[in-house]
Amino acid sequence: MGMIMWELTTGCKPFANVEHDHNLVYRILDGERPKITEDTPECYANLMKSCWDPDPKKRPSVKKIRNSFGSWFFRTLLDDVFTKAELKRRELIESQKLGPEFAKKPHPKAIYTSRSLISFVSKSSSIKSSLFYSNEDYISEEIKFDIKFKSEIYTSSLNVTATSRKRKVDESNIENDGKKRLCD
Repeated sequence: MGMIMWELTTGCKPFANVEHDHNLVYRILDGERPKITEDTPECYANLMKSCWDPDPKKRPSVKKIRNSFGSWFFRTLLDDVFTKAELKRRELIESQKLGPEFAKKPHPKAIYTSRSLISFVSKSSSIKSSLFYSNEDYISEEIKFDIKFKSEIYTSSLNVTATSRKRKVDESNIENDGKKRLCD
């Protein structure tokens, strides 16, 4: 919801000027968000930021968002705030500092407008939840290859590590010589 709110204030798509790859996913997980424009009312910006909270339990419900919009609409005290913000927004559009036609040229690999993000969502949803709270730098490289496993592995244990996290590998003991085999 926060990205929709941001798009409404800027007229631009979020992260349109950067490549949509796993690095962007990691930067978003580490807290990167689009810059809030100077014409955005403070109460609107605060609600938008709360929608961006990395902990989903701390994000406002749709009901709270609806109630906030309703109170802004019916409260005359804030009408002046939103009127001033709209005048400032129009001024920025007229001075060619705001709006999609004046934004930086979209990155050629900003793909969310031309293809599905399902592959990115499935990759990021498998990331351990502790990554949501870390501020580590991530260095990774996508490599395509195929590994054909033998039915038996002659080691006492197997550790698989990827992107600073361990994946659990089910193992079953084989009676003869304590050899272990990966389960399907």
